[in-house]
Amino acid sequence: MTKVSVCVFASSCNFLEESFYKAASELGYLLAKNGCKTVYGGSKLGLMWACAGTFKQNGGTLIGVMPEKLNDCGLSAGICDEFYETKGMRERKAKMDELSDAVIALPGGFGTLEEVFEMIVQKQLCYSNKPIVFLNTNNYYSKLLEFMDEIFAKKFAPEKNRGIYFVADTPREAVDYILNYKLPPQTFVYSATESVWGSD
Repeated sequence: MTKVSVCVFASSCNFLEESFYKAASELGYLLAKNGCKTVYGGSKLGLMWACAGTFKQNGGTLIGVMPEKLNDCGLSAGICDEFYETKGMRERKAKMDELSDAVIALPGGFGTLEEVFEMIVQKQLCYSNKPIVFLNTNNYYSKLLEFMDEIFAKKFAPEKNRGIYFVADTPREAVDYILNYKLPPQTFVYSATESVWGSD
C-alpha cells in the first residue's frame, strides 16, 4: 500500500506556548504510527521541528525542502531521508506540493498562511484535489476562520467551496480526516456555463 505523503506547514518560532509544541509533536507521532511520509520545510526550529523530530524518532520517512538561502544559514535539521534545496520560496512551495498528497497547516505566521492559502486556491481552481487541514490548536485559527466565513457570506467565494478545507481541533482529527479523505460530491470545477464562483 502506498504511503500517504503529508505536507506540514508550521511556525519556525522557538518562543511559543508549550502547548503548541506538544500538539505538533503529537501530530508527528500520529503521522509516523499511521505509516505516512512527512514533507516539511526542513528546519530544526519551532513547530516544524517539534513535529518532524518526533515523526523521525518514531520511524517515519522524513522529506525536507528548503531554499538555498536558509540552508546556507545552517537551519537544516540534517536528519531527513530526502532533502531538496530550492532556489527560493516559490520553488520550495512547488516542490512541497509535488511531493505531497495532503496538507496540514499547524499554527504559524505569515509564511504558513501564504503556503496554505496557495494550496486552497490551487484546489479551488482544480489544480489539486488534496485534503487541506487547519490544525486549530488553542483556537489559534478561530479569528481567521471567522473572517473566512465573511468571505463566503459576502459572496467573494461560493458556499459550495467551504468543503475545500477542514478544521481539526486535535492532531488525531487531522490525521483521521486525511486517512479517510474522499472527494466531496460537489467537485470544484469550471464548466462552460458555470464557473467555480457558481451562479448564486
